[in-house]
Amino acid sequence: MAIEYNVNLEKRAAKGSDGIRLGASLRAGRVSDKDRNFFTEQLALMLSTGTNLHASLLAIQQQASKPALRRLLETLARDVSEGRQFSAALASHPQVFSPTYVNLIAASEEGGFMAEVLDQILEMEEKREKLHDTLVSALSYPAFLLVFALGVVIFVLVFVFPKFSDLFEGIQDELPATTVFLMGLSDLFRLQWPLLLLGLAVLMLGIRYWARSADGRVKIDWLKLHAPPLSSVFMRLYLTQSLRVLGLSLSNGVPVIDALHAGRDVVQNRIFRRLFSDVENRINNGEGMAAGFADSRFIPPIVYQMIRTGEETGNLARVMGRVADHYEREVTNRLATLSRLAEPVLLLIMGVLVGVIVSSLILPIFKLSRAVG
Repeated sequence: MAIEYNVNLEKRAAKGSDGIRLGASLRAGRVSDKDRNFFTEQLALMLSTGTNLHASLLAIQQQASKPALRRLLETLARDVSEGRQFSAALASHPQVFSPTYVNLIAASEEGGFMAEVLDQILEMEEKREKLHDTLVSALSYPAFLLVFALGVVIFVLVFVFPKFSDLFEGIQDELPATTVFLMGLSDLFRLQWPLLLLGLAVLMLGIRYWARSADGRVKIDWLKLHAPPLSSVFMRLYLTQSLRVLGLSLSNGVPVIDALHAGRDVVQNRIFRRLFSDVENRINNGEGMAAGFADSRFIPPIVYQMIRTGEETGNLARVMGRVADHYEREVTNRLATLSRLAEPVLLLIMGVLVGVIVSSLILPIFKLSRAVG
């Protein structure tokens, strides 16, 4: 069937004339996620009004303001006019259209409901963007507090403490340990700042290199799934992403193996992705999808039960979507809770730092005043 073509073969075929054409068309710019969503929304609207695919692509091309998107639409329209399947034309542009997108369009071509599938893809993208915005919003204020506290401490050490060094010189042996430490730290920041900046740059480059290495990526992925309290957030986030794509793919007639690949590829964590490889192996051995989810530590028992029930009743796609919506709400709630907990903790840390700094300055001044008195 047409929906069962291999996307990877299409990608390799695209490296010929279509790949060259893609490189030429996108060299002057890049088609962003926002551009793709604009294209998806407009195409769904045009098709729902009864306009044929080729005319829709030409009309959207005239509306597009970005040159890269216009050239992409021109290429798609030309491919369609030459008799190429629309899903195959999309597969020639993997930088813009994911295998999930292509497989869903391929299924809709076979069933004749492309406009409805495009609406579903757009809804999925909007939910993904909403979840991303929730993550950014939850982390932004704690990150600001942390950077602000660090900036205040560095400012005090560099500009305030040096003004007291001459004053404290006569009672050097009687200074509190915190004052001695902070004054030494102040001298280090003021006198050795070039070396500190160089060391920080080397450290950041080293961390970046390690994080991009195979071993580093595996360890980071392991920490995301095992380090509390973030592990519970990341596990639910991955379930939301993968099950939503899996459910949408199955509901639109995408073959099970292709749907599993789509659910796997949308998650960036290598350790979590092994779950879908295990499920695929179980299916290839003649077992059901629920059997593969049963042995995974990342799948809560209630989710496994729902998947098994959905498989037995023929409502697996609907169950996947319901579970994804449930875990999206859980991710949002947990992020809100962590954000609320992080704020007082960071404020407490800032208060402790300020208290240590102030006491390190005030106590020696009291000693000096008593000595003078």
